[in-house]
Amino acid sequence: MIKREPNMIADDKFDVEGDRFSTVEIPETAHQISTDSWFQAGVVLTSGVNSVFVLGYSGTIMVHLGWIGGVVGLVLATAISLYANMLVAKLHEFRGKRHIRYRDLAAEIYGRKAYYLTWALQYVNLFMINIGFLILGASSLKACYVLFVEEGTMKLPYFTAIAGFVCILFAISTPNLSSLRVWLACSTILSLIYIVVASVLAAKDGMNAPPRDYSIHGTTASKIFSIIGASSNLMFAFNTGMVPEIQATLRQPAVENMLKALYFQFTIGVVPMYAITFIGYWAYGASASTYLLSNVSGPVWVKAAANISAFLQSVIALHIFASPAYEYMDTKFKITGGAFQLKSLTFRTVARGGYLVISATVSALLPFLGDFESLTGALSTFPLTFILASHMYLVAKKSSLSSLQQSWLWLNVVFFSCMSIAATVAAIRLIVVDSKKYHVFADV
Repeated sequence: MIKREPNMIADDKFDVEGDRFSTVEIPETAHQISTDSWFQAGVVLTSGVNSVFVLGYSGTIMVHLGWIGGVVGLVLATAISLYANMLVAKLHEFRGKRHIRYRDLAAEIYGRKAYYLTWALQYVNLFMINIGFLILGASSLKACYVLFVEEGTMKLPYFTAIAGFVCILFAISTPNLSSLRVWLACSTILSLIYIVVASVLAAKDGMNAPPRDYSIHGTTASKIFSIIGASSNLMFAFNTGMVPEIQATLRQPAVENMLKALYFQFTIGVVPMYAITFIGYWAYGASASTYLLSNVSGPVWVKAAANISAFLQSVIALHIFASPAYEYMDTKFKITGGAFQLKSLTFRTVARGGYLVISATVSALLPFLGDFESLTGALSTFPLTFILASHMYLVAKKSSLSSLQQSWLWLNVVFFSCMSIAATVAAIRLIVVDSKKYHVFADV
């Protein structure tokens, strides 16, 4: 039996006959731990991969990389992302503790200072992702609005406010990740609606359209920066930056179950994303937009249904990526007891409502979606998913790794560090360029 530290609870591991053979410690948390199946975690991960962001990959990835670069890049990004996430998953019970937060794992390996650095990186990552969801949710509402009101006066910032308000209501009524069960089924259905509609209508347009232009436009310098930015978007597409937080919800054996969830995400889960990305680019070529539903033509009611589905899915997906921030606030202020007790409801209304009001305000101020994807990938996805994952595994397992394995992990650290720096420069350049084209609270 492992000696327990203050504010720790225990999680028993069992063998195939059901006999307990070890106990691992779990840090104190206000959210549910060790309750979900690997399939539910796989659906959570797949919901992230096939979120409303997939409607933009034809324009934010394929347009800048072309057929060869885009296809090869997506396949490589899939394989590399699976490998990196598996490294993190295998460290979940390092030194006899379940590390239910990314920052806890980093602190266990490197020391307390790494806790704050990792938390900052992860917070930036998730905050930027949530901004993207709010922008896309608002864009889908506006797209639906203009289908019926051709000369409407409502601008994008108004729809951002509506999206933020709906997200607040959902955050108040849904306490934690484990309570998403029925909503995950809804998220899957909603994703299939807008992916199928966009794919079918785009394919129809493509079959009736003249030959498309698939060349990569721009000066040599702009092409280089665009390729770097699109590479950042590739990594952004597959990675949540919150593997330990999702793994924390799994029943024992947590490592094996998380690996199953990751296999599900990176096989069956990526098929819809691949399909809509390739079909959209095939249909529209270099003119593919960052929101595919704005390209497609078809019955108004079908497009409206797809846009509403995209909006509703963005609300559910945002909750997934905001959950580490919610868990931190709930645990910090010891919000326990029934989910719908007055104290819990009041706290969630104030804390989560305030977080989402800030997020919605930033989203309305700077609605440059592609910029956020690129900057998020550069500043946090590369460090969290690839650099930190490889180096943590190297430090934690160094005694059991061969020299070849250690060299491979060091190569990953160095390569993705260089990619992170280059992608940051490219993303900042893109933001500067767009800032000259758009004003704050722009109606894009």
